[in-house]
Amino acid sequence: MTDTTHPAANPKTRLLASAIEAFGIKGFHGTTTRDIAAGAGMSPAAVYVHHKSKEDLLYLIALDGHQRMARAFAEQIAATDDPAQQLAGLIHAFVLEYAVNHTLARIVSYELRSLRQDHRTEILAIRREALTMVREILHAGNASGAFDADNVDMTSIAVLSLGIDVARWFRDQGRFTPAAIADHYAGLALRMVGASVAERAPTGGR
Repeated sequence: MTDTTHPAANPKTRLLASAIEAFGIKGFHGTTTRDIAAGAGMSPAAVYVHHKSKEDLLYLIALDGHQRMARAFAEQIAATDDPAQQLAGLIHAFVLEYAVNHTLARIVSYELRSLRQDHRTEILAIRREALTMVREILHAGNASGAFDADNVDMTSIAVLSLGIDVARWFRDQGRFTPAAIADHYAGLALRMVGASVAERAPTGGR
């Protein structure tokens, strides 16, 4: 992985990395462009050379995070036709990402209200796509008899909430590893939809 704080790194990348760190510590509104520039080892004016605004940095961070997760969801769905394995794989990938990159995930999950309306609308559209993927898995599982999910719409939201909440409480020095959490939460998701935990595909992430 490239060291985004190294002076040789792309300036835009360095500023994004600094913004993630600063937003994670101080929140969006508590962070100044001076904080971001200092974290990147650059002058305050450099922020506006490479990015339109502090809000633009938040938008790029949120967009990248949501697009990566949407791709990960699609990959898990394409990997198998079995709804239980699709759901387990999707939640495992989601939770693992949100635990490993918990600072970024907290920003992506909880700072969207700070985006301007057009940016927020774009991000929320990606979220709806992700929710639709989960909803379709649950409908397919119910239809095949693999699931017994009551109220698919509400259950889909609850399943995704598993991953989102990990970013709130996970800490690097905590009791559980990201892989162990992802494994356990994949099993929880299957229980929520009435599937046998034994049906899930092995992840090799223990």
